[in-house]
Parts: sequence; structure tokens; C-alpha cells
Amino acid sequence: MITDPDGALLGRTPGLPDDVFEHDGLITKRHIRASALALLRPRAGELLWDLGAGAGSVAIDWCRAADGARAVAVERVPERAARVAANAARLAPAGAVRLVEAGVAESLEGLPRPDAVFIGGGATSSLVERAVEALPAGGRIVVHGVTVEAEEVCVAAYRRWGGQLARLHHEHAAPIGRLLGWTPARAVVSWGYVVEGSR
Repeated sequence: MITDPDGALLGRTPGLPDDVFEHDGLITKRHIRASALALLRPRAGELLWDLGAGAGSVAIDWCRAADGARAVAVERVPERAARVAANAARLAPAGAVRLVEAGVAESLEGLPRPDAVFIGGGATSSLVERAVEALPAGGRIVVHGVTVEAEEVCVAAYRRWGGQLARLHHEHAAPIGRLLGWTPARAVVSWGYVVEGSR
């Protein structure tokens, strides 16, 4: 596996290749992740909550993208939490990613206030509301989902707060016998929002 915590080999632009991460298929894929990071806009010294971290790819890309950027990666499944820790040790600056092995709902109370939040799976209306409330003015949130239920959460959030609502489709070239064709991935619904006003 590649070790590159300082970005010397793979650079610091978000969107690391999927195959540099240990994962079980539950990972925010490269092209979709780059889109999320464009909305999250990592800045020096800022803190991201990566809720339902999976492989930790969003947290790790966030920490690599800006000096001193930090992330709290929350993941309840022990095997996935172990992968987050392994991936962070190989790919993120030392100490930048803090792993919390717990369910998202019970973990939020004790976390330091974030500058940005990413919810990559398991979004509920109550979780999104708690995340928005935790953000300061100018804080950013991005929610992704591939299920009808997650889409409903994103649409409801868009109607309540505004922001940007999109459905992202991507396809990869793959062999069809001796020829080449396109293999579509599941569409991802994305809601992004920047907190307005003063808090």
C-alpha cells in the first residue's frame, strides 16, 4: 500500500485514487469525493466532522488539502473503523484524523465544534439538523445519499435551508468482450449548504 502523508507522491488536491485506500466497497468514490471536497472547501486549521466515515476517504482528503486541517471520523462498524485508522496512518498528516468508533447520534455531543460537516451515509433529518446547528456562520455541510430515503432528507434540507441540490452520475469505461463500454455507478444525491448569518 502507498504511504504518502505529506502529499509528496500523490499531491494534495482532493480526489485520491480509490485504490490507495483499504475499503470494503463502502467508500465515497474519487469523482464524487472530489465534488464533495469542492463544496466543503478545506482551509488551514479547520475541523471537519466526517460522519459515517466508511474508509475515511473524505476525512483524509480534507486533511491533506490544507495546512493544519483536522478531521473527526465517526464510524460505528469496528472493521471499517480499523480501516479508517490504517488509511489515516498511511495517507494523512500525523495526528490529523481523530477516529471515534461509535454511532453518529451518540457521538456528537462530545465533539469539538466543526467548521464543516460531511455526512456520507445514514443521513436523517434530525442528524442533518444537529449538524447544521453545530456549524458557525460560514460553516459548510455536504450530505450524500444513494437511497430514496437519503434523497428525501436532502430534498427536505434544500427546501428548509436552500443551498445546492444535485444528482451526480458517473460512468467508468470497462471491457465488453473485445470492445469498450460504459459501466454506470449508482447516482448520488448531494446537498451542500453554507451557513448564513452570525452565530
